[in-house]
Amino acid sequence: MDFSTATTTAGNGYSSPRDSSFPSSFTKFNSALTAGLLNPMSPPPPPAMLDKTRSSPTLFEMMASEADTIGKVPVQIHNGVLPSPSSSSSSSSAAATAARTTNVNHLVISAQDKQALAMQRISDLLVIRSPGNQFNDPNSSDVKLTLSSKDGISITMCVHRQILVAHSRFFAMKLSDRWSKQQLPPSSSPYIVEISDCDDVEVYIETLMLMYCRDLRKKMMRQDVSRVLGILKVSAAIGFDAGVLSCLEYLEAAPWSEDEEYRIASLLSELHLENVGATEVLRRVSVEASNGSNGGSNDEVLLNLLHIVLEGKDEKARRDMKTLVSKMLRENSSGNDLRKESLYLACDGCLHKLKRQFLQAAESDLENVVQIARQADNLHWILDILIDRQIAEDFIVMWASLSELSDVHAKVPVVHRFEISRVTARIFVGIGKGQILTPKEVRCLLLRNWLTPFYDDFGWMRRASKGLDRYLIEDGLSNTILTLPLAWQQEFFLAWFDRFLNSNEDCPNIQRGFEVWWRRAFWRRKEQSQEPARLRVTASATDNS
Repeated sequence: MDFSTATTTAGNGYSSPRDSSFPSSFTKFNSALTAGLLNPMSPPPPPAMLDKTRSSPTLFEMMASEADTIGKVPVQIHNGVLPSPSSSSSSSSAAATAARTTNVNHLVISAQDKQALAMQRISDLLVIRSPGNQFNDPNSSDVKLTLSSKDGISITMCVHRQILVAHSRFFAMKLSDRWSKQQLPPSSSPYIVEISDCDDVEVYIETLMLMYCRDLRKKMMRQDVSRVLGILKVSAAIGFDAGVLSCLEYLEAAPWSEDEEYRIASLLSELHLENVGATEVLRRVSVEASNGSNGGSNDEVLLNLLHIVLEGKDEKARRDMKTLVSKMLRENSSGNDLRKESLYLACDGCLHKLKRQFLQAAESDLENVVQIARQADNLHWILDILIDRQIAEDFIVMWASLSELSDVHAKVPVVHRFEISRVTARIFVGIGKGQILTPKEVRCLLLRNWLTPFYDDFGWMRRASKGLDRYLIEDGLSNTILTLPLAWQQEFFLAWFDRFLNSNEDCPNIQRGFEVWWRRAFWRRKEQSQEPARLRVTASATDNS
């Protein structure tokens, strides 16, 4: 702030008093000013400054650069009146722009055009006043306030010292009685106050206008979130407490977009307004701001969501919510939101129901046989979550040990049991991709108990399961077998070879894995048997020498 007489200007364009007798509270407040709080909504650096690696600019950059270098013409607005068209080059610039509408340059808004639009908005803002509102009233005002922006706009308005002092701690200090007695010009002249380097003159004016407004809430309802954030920053910087509270009240009640949510949280963190209502605003997005009453831990909430999905009755809604919950867990897989024990607790519940219904179906009790497919689908979903979090090893141990189910598998009608084999297929894919690492004994037990049931259900599974990737499953099975010792590989590949020749379409094709085993078992064995003989001949020749 540059006053007409003895003041010193800080680096950010605001003055600091030479008199050291100002209270310490102003010193703290002035430190906030030097941090740039009076410059809301600072524009980002031009794109050309962000990318200096290119040796030559693009055509679009050249046009934009040309528009920016036309010249920033300082424009002054006095009491809300724009300069006449004859005294400004903006009209000629607009005419020149209109003449180029058929050219590519119509895609670029020149700096003067932007300036002209801003000037028009500011002019409209200054001249439109409600009845009885004395803002920018030259007849009753006693302060001439000039605001200058970095892009060359300078406006002068008529304001009232009494209102500024009553609403703003910043202006109260600057326009104090002691200071005014030292700086007072002749009685016929108003105070002259200048504030330079304002990033957004329009926002600053709107903030000052709020000091003249009786119903701030009604006035705020006409704004959007972006503009309110700008007003909040200026209000906090000049100590306009009523404006700060009104902005926070608006933000607490108004809906936000995701981009606005980030900007709000960032600005409130920067301004440190916790003691004046910012905590209430942040409760919408911050658990910590809720003072610990968040209705339970994240683990409890997510576990409750899992149970609701697992027990849901509408199948279509269950499928949609499974996709949604999986997506949310995948995006926030911090490891602290849902404990491993909670996931396995849900898994045990589904597995218990599956075993009960499956054993009943094996005894020809088909009353609740639909629960087999339902619980198998639930286990498939939980297994996907476990694999995403790299904690599926215990699930494989449990599944491989279910010999009581695999033994009676053939007694259950295939139409009711094939969903179980989808779980087995998902395990094969996980092991084959290296997503699940278990001891070879567990992998072998899994194949011994569940490979034959998997073969029995493969035809049904392939025809009845929409979106099933047969080739992915076949590769997963091949790789699972190939992770075993060579002698165990031989057992499973020879059994597959016999089955495949007798039921081609209803048996997975793992020929690729079979060929790998064949090369390992015979070609490399032959090479290894020949290599020691060459070594012995070499050693013998060396001894004779």
